[in-house]
This record gives sequence, structure tokens and C-alpha cells, in this order.
Amino acid sequence: MTKSSDISASSLATRPFAKRVGEIEPFRVVEVLTRAKALEAKGHDIIHLEVGEPDFTTAEPIIAAGQLALANGETYYSQAAGIPELRVAISNHYKTEYGVDVAPARIMVTPGASGALLLIAALLVDAGDGMLLADPGYPCNRHFLRLVEGEGQLVPVGPEHRYQLNAKVAAEYWQDNTIGAMVASPANPTGEILTRQELSDLYDLCVKNKGHLVVDEIYHGLTYGKAAVSILEITDQAFVINSFSKYFGMTGWRLGWLVAPENAVVEMEKLAQNLFISMSTMGQHAALAAFTPETKKIFDERRDEFAKRRDYLLPELRRLGFDIPHQPAGALYLYAGISKFSNDSQQFCMDMLEKHGVAITPGLDFGRNQSNSHVRFAYTTSIERLQEAVRRMEKVLGGKD
Repeated sequence: MTKSSDISASSLATRPFAKRVGEIEPFRVVEVLTRAKALEAKGHDIIHLEVGEPDFTTAEPIIAAGQLALANGETYYSQAAGIPELRVAISNHYKTEYGVDVAPARIMVTPGASGALLLIAALLVDAGDGMLLADPGYPCNRHFLRLVEGEGQLVPVGPEHRYQLNAKVAAEYWQDNTIGAMVASPANPTGEILTRQELSDLYDLCVKNKGHLVVDEIYHGLTYGKAAVSILEITDQAFVINSFSKYFGMTGWRLGWLVAPENAVVEMEKLAQNLFISMSTMGQHAALAAFTPETKKIFDERRDEFAKRRDYLLPELRRLGFDIPHQPAGALYLYAGISKFSNDSQQFCMDMLEKHGVAITPGLDFGRNQSNSHVRFAYTTSIERLQEAVRRMEKVLGGKD
């Protein structure tokens, strides 16, 4: 008699996994981080320039509010769209920061910006539909579209476009199955910002083609020199994604939000009920403290520190021979060409990590457009550590005066 333990795993698999799984690529920055952590566990000193996670811990007022919520027993399910107090606080944030009135009913709290992406993809995209995305761009966008049997239609954009999808380029790539465009401002991995006119023109293009415009604004607040324009200053018919992870420094709390047109709210809430039930209730109560003047002062001081890091690292990378055509106006990144050194960004990054202890992200994570000749640096560590990273890279890459 054959024992169940003798049956191989392969013989139990009567059907293959869903085709979509094989078409969703790994998130390479996470793979780099995993390897970097493994090297650290063996005693190696690794400088982390790979993950877009602020290195500051969550601000103390938020931690205190979370602790108070736990002490008060705020441990039950919340409404699927989020606790009313937080939706009102986010609405007030739009009034204060952008001068726009956004009804709390149009705001949904989500499990990170990823939760917002999933809701929007599920709401808008039918099988076979496509949505225009900038290439390079945040990799998970196209994967969420694939998850709902749609497709990310990658549009190559370069320095001449400031790495942003504008209306002129989007019009050239609009296809019969295109149902809209998704853009980010400031953008990951390039840090570039869309102007008010560019956002307005993109929205007009989508309206003309009966499509939707989705704008990722999760790096709002992390801009250097001038604030980013919100699409909500232009129209109330676009979809907005935001997060407590970046400017608000709450990555591990996994909270984000979306703003939807009024006619989408009921369907979005229905989806949230089924997909999430609710978000972390104590986390939502903690997030209320993110909107106080005391906490905002902390955030702005941290933003100023990120600006100093950018201003140090950018000229140093250029001196080493990296090609960075523009000074990014926001986010946490420098997207750098490596043609002087390599045409294999994956191998270049692994060599930097394994041999020199500097963890950076290969351009392959961000699309197809010249991705093998680019890498992303995240300036999410102290200037002292950035200086050490430059010293290590200079030993192998050299530099120019």
C-alpha cells in the first residue's frame, strides 16, 4: 500500500496554476532586500539604497495614538471604507493643502496604496482591457492590471519627456482596448512631477476617449522646491491613490486611501467589503494623529533631510559616471543610467551588493524601456551612509573630477 507521504507533490497537482501567475514578474527590489538581509545576517555591512522606505521610524505622536487606541479597545472591525473620523481628517487635509473640497464619502481608507490599486483595477478593468502606463514606472501597476485579466500598456518615456506620460505621447499609444491612463506624480523611480497643464491635458484626453484617469499621489509632501499639483484641483472625476507610507512614514502600518468620483463610491465599497472587510482599526486611529500641526512639523523636517540627501548624492553619482539628466523634484529616488559601466542592470546590482555591500535596484524592475541600462538609488539612509556608499562605488567604478 502506498503511503500518502510517498506521493510526490507533482503527482498531486492535477491542474497547473493560473496562467496569470506566470506572467506576473517578481518584485526585484524585494529580492534584492531579501539577499541584502541574508548577507547582513552573516555579518556583512550592507548600505541599503534599494527600498523606497523612509528610514525614520513612525513619528511619536502617531505611535502614542496607536497605543491609546489599543488601550481603549479599538480592536474590532471598522467600516469597509474606514472609520468616519479618518475619512473626515483626510477630507480636511485636501482642503488645507490643496484648497479643494472632497466629500468624506468619496474617500476610502485601504490596506496600503496597494489596496487602493486593487480596488481601482477591479472596478475599471474587464478582461482584455488595457491601461496606459509610463515606462519606466512602478512595476506593481501592470501586475495588478494583469491580475484582473487586463494589461498594462507600457509607453516608453525618456529624459525628453521628463520620464512622464503626457497627453501627446498617450494619444499616440491609445489603442482600441485602452480604457484609460495611470500616472504618478511624483513618480517612482524617477521622482519627476507632472505640471498642472500636463495633468489637465491628460484628463482632457481621457474624457475625449471616454477613458479613466488614475493618478498616484503617494509621494505628495515629499517634494523639494515646489508642491505637486493634485488632479483633484482640476477635476473630481479622476481616481486618486495615496498612502500613509511615504510622507507620513507609516510603511509597516499598511494604510492608504483612494478618492473616487461620486458615482463610483457604492461599487468601490462593495468591493472593499468582499476583498478586505476592513483595515487595521487601531492603525486608523493612529493615523488620525498624522494630521496635527505637531506631527506635520516632524514630517516637514524629515522632508528637508531627504532634500539634503538628494542634493549630496546627485552630484556624487554624476561624478562617478552615472547618467542622471534631471534633478528630480520629488519622491526618494535617483534613476541613473549605467551605460558607462554595464548593459546588465541585474548583474550590476548583484555585483554591487555581493562584492561591495551596496544594495540598489535594477532598472528591470520598472519596465522595458532601456531598463537594462538603468538602476535606482533610494536616498533613504543617512548622509554618512551615503558617503560610505559613494566611497565603496568609487573604488570599483572610479570617478571623474
